[in-house]
Amino acid sequence: MGISVQMLGDFLVTRDGSPVNLPPSKITRALLAFLLLAARPHRRDRLCEIFWELPDDPRASLRWSLSKIRSIVNDSDKERLIADRERVSMDTEDVAIDIAQIALTLDSPKVLASELEAIYRQLQEPFLDGVDLPDQELFQQWLLSERQEIVQLRGRVLSRLASHPWVSLPDQLVWARRWEELEPFNPNAATQLLRVMASLGMDSEIEHERSRLANRFRKAGIAWSPSKLGEPEVQEVVDDRARGRKLLTQQKVEFCTADDGVRIAYAKMGEGLPIVKAANWLSHLEHDWDSPIWSPLFRELSVDHQFIRYDERGNGLSDWEVDNISFESFVTDLETVVDACGVDNFTLLGISQGAAVSIEYAVRHPSRVRQLILFGGYHAGWRIGASEATVREREAVMTLTETGWGQDNPAYRQIFSSTFMPSANASELAWFNEFQRLTTSPENAVRFLSVFGSIDVREKLKEVTVPTLVIHSLGDQRIPVQTGCEIASAIPGARFVGLNSDGHLLLGREPASQVFVEEVRQFISRY
Repeated sequence: MGISVQMLGDFLVTRDGSPVNLPPSKITRALLAFLLLAARPHRRDRLCEIFWELPDDPRASLRWSLSKIRSIVNDSDKERLIADRERVSMDTEDVAIDIAQIALTLDSPKVLASELEAIYRQLQEPFLDGVDLPDQELFQQWLLSERQEIVQLRGRVLSRLASHPWVSLPDQLVWARRWEELEPFNPNAATQLLRVMASLGMDSEIEHERSRLANRFRKAGIAWSPSKLGEPEVQEVVDDRARGRKLLTQQKVEFCTADDGVRIAYAKMGEGLPIVKAANWLSHLEHDWDSPIWSPLFRELSVDHQFIRYDERGNGLSDWEVDNISFESFVTDLETVVDACGVDNFTLLGISQGAAVSIEYAVRHPSRVRQLILFGGYHAGWRIGASEATVREREAVMTLTETGWGQDNPAYRQIFSSTFMPSANASELAWFNEFQRLTTSPENAVRFLSVFGSIDVREKLKEVTVPTLVIHSLGDQRIPVQTGCEIASAIPGARFVGLNSDGHLLLGREPASQVFVEEVRQFISRY
């Protein structure tokens, strides 16, 4: 049966053209909309946080809501709601969602003016009208974000209508004015408005409009030249968030199974020569894309490569309840993911402890690795050669981790975030504090810290035979730059690049992040 979903205006689900009776529970309807639009796996605990008050019995409420949703979306021969003990997801491959169809239409360079006008009228309808949950802050934040995406879609439609060759100049002026009103600080909207006015010969009005717009941009500190009208831009400008969201819609999370039965979540996106990123602690295939750290790097690397990443065991969307968390399991999980993806002759990227995992993999499988890129890595854990004082300090932190991880007060997790990225602002640190809680449990956090302390690939460095690039922040306060220099000097022919940053993790907004991407691209292009 064909299922269609209307999210603009009243929330409607139809099967073969006939409306389906939705549950009276507003939370259940909100959950259905959330799962349909964010069609990727979600941990049950996270869904409980988003939709229910935790002092109640949210897991029982979630089970009840899922039973209602299952009857709506599943057919006898098609299971669209996929739920197990840990995760819930929605298979929307054959579900027609109005918002998704609109975005797909706008991606086409050849759209009729009449189609654009119809889409604009459609986008005037309120998004998920009546599905608000005022008492659930996390859901409301998501809903507000999605509604802002609708506003951005309106801007895209108006920009196309304001310059469409089959739209008359008087009508282009109407659309250009609406675009400029919707996005008053968009230089392209202002320029197109003046361009259409000039084409209509509105000489008596254009100077006043030019002065008004120039004054607005000057006060806002936005560079804009009202004298350079020229021809309309052929390439549409899409902001970073919209670009990241588009890539995220292309991401499909899949699972493979390690030899000991642990499920490992992995994702692929983009096209071109493959880059495989070895997992490192604190990753989450879903929440990474909201990250001020990883998302800008992931977007850039996905533009011209097939970018593959995964969550290591005990972390992210991979299984948390596992018997074995060890360095050897990290390496064999990487082997499992590579085999599941069927890639060969790929670039291997290792970050933090993922660098040691990548080194071990490259030594074991030199014919499969085309190049090795290591960032912020270390070749020996904190126990190796440590003084008694250092060991006591690290073990004290592990004790604090067991009691402080995941608590509402982020003071403990700040110990980590301040050393991972010392120059982060308050909002970035707050995001990272929350991210730590979402990615793993207190028990696993302690296990990770213990395993990291015993990592030792020092003797493997000289056995690396693939071209290697070592990148390290010069002011890294978690892993000193000297460690990166030692790795580069021990790997035959390795190249070292120091970044002007104090972060063990790079913030996407800092210049060092762009330098990192440029160095990676140049290195890959050489071989």
